Amino acid sequence: MANNSSAKKRVRQSEKRRLRNRFKKITMRTAIKKLRLTTEKSEAQEMLPQVISTIDKAAKSNIIHKNNAGNLKSKLTKFVNALS
Repeated sequence: MANNSSAKKRVRQSEKRRLRNRFKKITMRTAIKKLRLTTEKSEAQEMLPQVISTIDKAAKSNIIHKNNAGNLKSKLTKFVNALS
């Protein structure tokens, strides 16, 4: 357990950050799943910019690696373009 006040504060901060990061990652994953389950191209094209935005936000705050974000965006764009 934390001994001094700065260590206690660090524990509080890291817990807040952990929850915030977890929320962002879960939100991103849910958005990706919704897009992948879409079968209509017009609906998917409307969703794609929002999903890309959530991926970029996660990469910006180091929740996922920037190369991982690029790969995800590329795969999702290919998926949307392949829909008929």
